[in-house]
Amino acid sequence: MTDATISPYETESRLPDLILLAQETSSEKRRALLRELTEHFFGSAQRSDGEDALYDTVLSDLTAEMETAVRAELSARFAGAPDAPRGLIRRLANDEFAVADAVLRNSPVLTDDDLLGVVRSRGQDHLRAVSGRLSVSEAVSDVIVERGDDETLGTLLRNDGARLSRAASETAVERAKVNPALHAAAVERAALPADLLNDMYFVVEARLRQRILEQNAAMDPDLLESALAAGRTRIATEDGSLPADYSESLAYVEELRAAQQLTPTMLARFLRSGSRTSFLIALAQLADMDFHTASQIVERREIDALAVVCKAADLDRALFLTFVVVILGSEENALGKAHLYARLYAELQRDAAQRTLRFWRMRRSNVAAA
Repeated sequence: MTDATISPYETESRLPDLILLAQETSSEKRRALLRELTEHFFGSAQRSDGEDALYDTVLSDLTAEMETAVRAELSARFAGAPDAPRGLIRRLANDEFAVADAVLRNSPVLTDDDLLGVVRSRGQDHLRAVSGRLSVSEAVSDVIVERGDDETLGTLLRNDGARLSRAASETAVERAKVNPALHAAAVERAALPADLLNDMYFVVEARLRQRILEQNAAMDPDLLESALAAGRTRIATEDGSLPADYSESLAYVEELRAAQQLTPTMLARFLRSGSRTSFLIALAQLADMDFHTASQIVERREIDALAVVCKAADLDRALFLTFVVVILGSEENALGKAHLYARLYAELQRDAAQRTLRFWRMRRSNVAAA
């Protein structure tokens, strides 16, 4: 009997026969009934509540006894159906991954409670499938961030339909900082809070740093202030101890400042004479940033970050290049690199540099508050 000859009325009238067939031990007969019911389900223009219950009961019962390939085919068939039998879809979603994949990624029948049950109890393949859904709620994302491995987290971050809570976003960024495979997923995430985006600056490659600068330049002023406010609520991380000559150097820099002799040219003199701590203190004061951030930029030779600081402070390009040459020192092809950085400095917009520096200054405020 085919779907062309079975009417909805006939299906309901055959209820005893369907239940009897569902209890058949013959795999072939059960597969034939499963195929018949599936075809008729999608061929029915309208169904009564009784018919829906019948489909759900018999299809679920039949599916439980079928081999993996048949269950996977059924999952693919029902995954996109908005009126698919709920019991059947829940059963398929909790099946082995080859079966569950299609419904976990696509079924609109699954509720948040259904998905939470899956992501709390199943393995990484199931979590990744849920992470790729058209829409993922904050509640579900929170559990995925907590339980998912880095590959799963990357899938979630790359899905702009996945909503992440503030806490989940902070956790995701902390994990992304130490895994280069997650750098692009975090930086390119459209909904990542701006302060967390800027936290990624010092760990990502040049292409992604440029993207961060572009995002900062394009940010609405009100959103910028909101992002800065959110960032200030975070606890500052430990940045390490101060150098042994810090107190002496600070006193000297303050003396120069009081005498109005703390000029950009003096910073270059500090560098040339090897007074690294004095230079870092003066640079931090000039840019109104914390000492440890300035130290990180110079000690790691983060020249593009130094360009941001100097551009925000409106320093002359020649002075910036003096810093670059001294910091690079005898590094191979230092002069060639300096020419590249000169072009970078010329192209860098001061507004973008100032906005980026404001995020870095939050660390100074947090340390002071602590």
